[in-house]
Amino acid sequence: MNKFKTISLFCGAGGLDMGFERAGFETIWANDFNSDACETHKEWSKARTVCGDISKIDETEIPDADVVLGGFPCQGFSLSGPRKLDDSRNTLYKQFVRIVKAKQPYMFVAENVKGLLSMDGGKIIEAIISEFSDCGYNVYYKLLNAKNYGVPEDRERVIIVGFKKDLNIENLDFPEPNSSFITLKDVLKDIPEPKEEDICRQPYSSRYMSRNRKRGWDDVSYTIPAMAKQVPIWPGSPDMKKLEQDKWEFGDSEKTRRLSWQEAAAIQTFPSDLNFHGNLISKYKQIGNAVPVKLAETIANHLYDILTASIRKNFKI
Repeated sequence: MNKFKTISLFCGAGGLDMGFERAGFETIWANDFNSDACETHKEWSKARTVCGDISKIDETEIPDADVVLGGFPCQGFSLSGPRKLDDSRNTLYKQFVRIVKAKQPYMFVAENVKGLLSMDGGKIIEAIISEFSDCGYNVYYKLLNAKNYGVPEDRERVIIVGFKKDLNIENLDFPEPNSSFITLKDVLKDIPEPKEEDICRQPYSSRYMSRNRKRGWDDVSYTIPAMAKQVPIWPGSPDMKKLEQDKWEFGDSEKTRRLSWQEAAAIQTFPSDLNFHGNLISKYKQIGNAVPVKLAETIANHLYDILTASIRKNFKI
């Protein structure tokens, strides 16, 4: 079969569709609201990348595709901050639904934060599944941790997959986790000492100091966040010391610093030569908002085989 044509919504720097491209899919159209992210996406992708509000883009302006990808914005679902049912960002999944309904791809894949599963007692995820089902899809989801799939990072994310009902895919087994982890030492050992301008130097807030922020060389990283000042500490920094509940301090034997944006990108398994556009805060934001490339690639390889076999069986292609 020819490569599956893919469109990517809320594409960001492209972690999700980069992983899918490595598995044999071809991104032909991509969209994001962030101009820096769109320019970064253009650095590696041949897709037509359209910068703008997806709600203002008519579906007739978007090409037909075999697959729709997207990590619709998740701030309103996140466990790390206040979760509001009326947060406008929570309704952006409806734009994803709109495009899927209009384009009727064989498959869609969406990614979101763990908090999506528990919000409003599970009613939000049920509503999302129901809306996609009404569009003609069998929908499956699972909470995966990126550290189990070749990513040196403790990062739990919900993966939602939908197949057109006439493909007759009645169940979905997600990829099996690896038996071993990639460590911070593995991924950072060849990265040069960063320049001062490549490290966030904003003050450390009381929120930051409320818990341990350091993982060692032989471990995986804490989650890389989108907010630069919340980025974890470089593993070569001294261990943090717990003073009392929700209060820590830095060790004083050596220099403490945050991970540079290049180190954060490596942990998110982006290629080392990818040029991220924008200022330092923007680079961290693009990296932290992304789906780890290796996680996306693992999922994509798994789904490619399932989708190919089903299309051949049901449509005699």
